[in-house]
Amino acid sequence: MIKRAVYPGTFDPVHYGHLDLILRAAHLFDELVVGVYDHSRPTKSVLFSVEERVGMILESLENPGNITIMPFTGLLVDFARRIDARVIVRGLRVFSDFEFEFRSALANQRLAPEIETISLMTREENSFVSGSTVREIASLGGDVTSMVPPNVATLLYSRFRDDEAGVFSGSLPLRD
Repeated sequence: MIKRAVYPGTFDPVHYGHLDLILRAAHLFDELVVGVYDHSRPTKSVLFSVEERVGMILESLENPGNITIMPFTGLLVDFARRIDARVIVRGLRVFSDFEFEFRSALANQRLAPEIETISLMTREENSFVSGSTVREIASLGGDVTSMVPPNVATLLYSRFRDDEAGVFSGSLPLRD
């Protein structure tokens, strides 16, 4: 039996904390699907399209091996069932993440009792990194090269230069 897991997220943008969890989870399972949430009915604004976010992840992984990147919409447990994943992988950075992740895991367990949720602790050096932190620093012209791969930094800086020309409009979410 193949053990397939899904690591879902917005990945707006993908950062070193995400990539670390992707690589660590890939060692725990036969297959890891990175589920990139497509906000077709936006509940929060995103800076990059789902295609851009999938591309950033693919380009950031030198050798994806047993890792597949797929966009999805709708309920996470429905996506997990569609791809026959029996495990949802989530990351915990700081203590305040625990309450949100705990409630989400319980809701997913209620909806799909056959799917387990596991949480991986971030590495200490990534504990402060979040998509919203990266976006805010980049939007103000700060250096994000220690937080994201070079391809992502380039896209961020380009997007915010375009922002001044009026291309990007919308609020940035506080949690991702």
